[in-house]
Amino acid sequence: MKRSQKEKMLAGEMYNAADPEIQAELLLTGAWLKRYNDTLGDSAERWNALLLERLGAVGLGAVIRPPFHCDYGFNIRIGAWVYINYNCVILDVAAVTIGDGTAIGPAVQIYTADHPHDPEQRQAGLQLGRPVSIGRHAWIGGGAIILPGVTIGDHAVVGAGSVVTRDIPAGSTAMGNPARVKAGGRLPKS
Repeated sequence: MKRSQKEKMLAGEMYNAADPEIQAELLLTGAWLKRYNDTLGDSAERWNALLLERLGAVGLGAVIRPPFHCDYGFNIRIGAWVYINYNCVILDVAAVTIGDGTAIGPAVQIYTADHPHDPEQRQAGLQLGRPVSIGRHAWIGGGAIILPGVTIGDHAVVGAGSVVTRDIPAGSTAMGNPARVKAGGRLPKS
């Protein structure tokens, strides 16, 4: 049986994002995001109720401060007591998992969306996704960018403005562009 473009997307295979089913999902998410982002002055309980409508999983006490932007929402799973500050962008064509107790600063961007290196495939509208996983009790500084396929371990720290191009081990601190793990794993005291 032939698989749909959405099924290919969810499997991490090449898919065509112009597919009508995928476009319909984007429209549904856009309408949901409009409702969600209009709640800036509302309570965390209201935010949580709306998050439960669209996200794949939402742990107890999780907060995403609006405005928030994503592609689909259903590929995002956030654990208990996760805190995501203003202006987060998550391109979730593949799974995004954020572990319990993780804090994410303002304007962080998490990308699972990727594009083929072959120009003919790109011109044909083909895309793919690679999952992103952020462990428990991690801290992602404001303005950081996390690229497709990256895993950030439990208790890791990513410095503000860093561009994370590869995995960050548990308990380590990484910063820069590209983000590199600092000697000793922790930021020096100033």
